[in-house]
Amino acid sequence: MHLVREIGVLKKIIRQYKKKGVIIGFVPTMGYLHEGHLSLVRIAKKKSQFVVVSIFVNPTQFGPREDLQEYPRALKKDLSLLRREDVDLVFYPTVKTMYPTDYKTYVEVQDLGKVLCGISRPSHFRGVTTVVLKLFNIVEPDIAVFGEKDYQQLIIINRMVKDFNLNVKIFGGMIIREKDGLAMSSRNIYLNQRQRRDAVVLYQSLQWIKHAFKNGLFNTSKAIEEIEKMISKRGGKIDYIEAVDKNTLKSVEILKKGTLVTLAVYFGKTRLIDNIVL
Repeated sequence: MHLVREIGVLKKIIRQYKKKGVIIGFVPTMGYLHEGHLSLVRIAKKKSQFVVVSIFVNPTQFGPREDLQEYPRALKKDLSLLRREDVDLVFYPTVKTMYPTDYKTYVEVQDLGKVLCGISRPSHFRGVTTVVLKLFNIVEPDIAVFGEKDYQQLIIINRMVKDFNLNVKIFGGMIIREKDGLAMSSRNIYLNQRQRRDAVVLYQSLQWIKHAFKNGLFNTSKAIEEIEKMISKRGGKIDYIEAVDKNTLKSVEILKKGTLVTLAVYFGKTRLIDNIVL
């Protein structure tokens, strides 16, 4: 497994494989890897012949009062996990490599980045699309895999690829959960014992709405009101709970098959997201 820090070195390696007609797969991450990340790597392995994983805690997607400095990092463990998955190359650039001191260019997908997570994190998706486009230009993958837990991100990346006519096919990987249902996240480590126990209500509330919908509950407002009660009783501070069209992210008044129910909730200072498609 190659560990590469310099863009020029990476491009040279990729160019050699591209000349041979090798299909390049790519999984961008911020590290502190867990089974959710590894499931994306396995998808990339099935759909390509040479898999690149990037590990880069991207500063431009963090707001001024967010957890950039505290974001968990464990490179040695990450590399061990990726070797076990038989990854071909890990790209581990510095911030200076990705954003030189004179850096001035950013990418923004309008509208889609201004709803849901984009309301409380107004600069987040600008940072995401900027770094992903840079990574696509550096790695030149044929396919790339993103997790469906960050569903809004997946929709935005797909739109950017379409609008810029990028020659990369995007695949989504299903949400991987702990045994009790909590969606796996690098930020779960921030939760204390009680918060960790209470956070399971996110999964429970999504399962409740799925069951209620099957049994004839179609009123969005009523469904969200019930979920809010469930989460608030367990100490969660709600950022948002929304039912939206899974393609446009526009709010819907009536639940129907294919509706995306998505939420963001704080437990203490830790912001967790989750979703389900009815």
